[in-house]
Amino acid sequence: MNDLSRRDASLRLRPWASLLLFLSAYAPLMAILILKDIDPASPWWVRSPVYCTILLLLGVVSCVTTLATVRGLSRGLPVVVTKAANRSGDMFSYTIPYLLSFVRIDPHDWQTVAGLCIFMGMLFVMAYRTQTVFINPVLAMAGYMLVDCTFRRDDKERQALVITRAPIGMGETHHVTQLSYYLYIATPVAAPNGDGHAPS
Repeated sequence: MNDLSRRDASLRLRPWASLLLFLSAYAPLMAILILKDIDPASPWWVRSPVYCTILLLLGVVSCVTTLATVRGLSRGLPVVVTKAANRSGDMFSYTIPYLLSFVRIDPHDWQTVAGLCIFMGMLFVMAYRTQTVFINPVLAMAGYMLVDCTFRRDDKERQALVITRAPIGMGETHHVTQLSYYLYIATPVAAPNGDGHAPS
């Protein structure tokens, strides 16, 4: 089996880690729901303090975890890019549940909350099973792009989606780390001078 097809055990994310990555995609939605619950006449300035506290903690923890996970990945394998096309628009596939921000959600209505949990749970299972939790609008806001790449290593070609902060062009060499079978992330190369760029 070649290096590009071998999956490192560390990349087989545990369910709780995948859940935090998934939840981070909806951190802005959580902020919107908290904003909609604000009531200056209430003692805590919100109608449902427990509900808002849970949303706030989930949003902050999931975003910090996502950004730390991506930035903490080690340098991957060098590959030569033969084709590249921007697919960053796919990161907006997570925006469908944002329509919930236009609906009044009563946290005291257990039927509404249960239905919402079932809906989000179904989306999470789909993202987890397809290993697409890294395709995330929070990463887009942090400056990451999604690129459809064909790259070559050791005379073997592979086509996959690559998450990257730097533009990827044909003929360029980049280091990539495998996240799932068809998803990679371009990792920066630390130069000896410590400036984060590969030496020329």
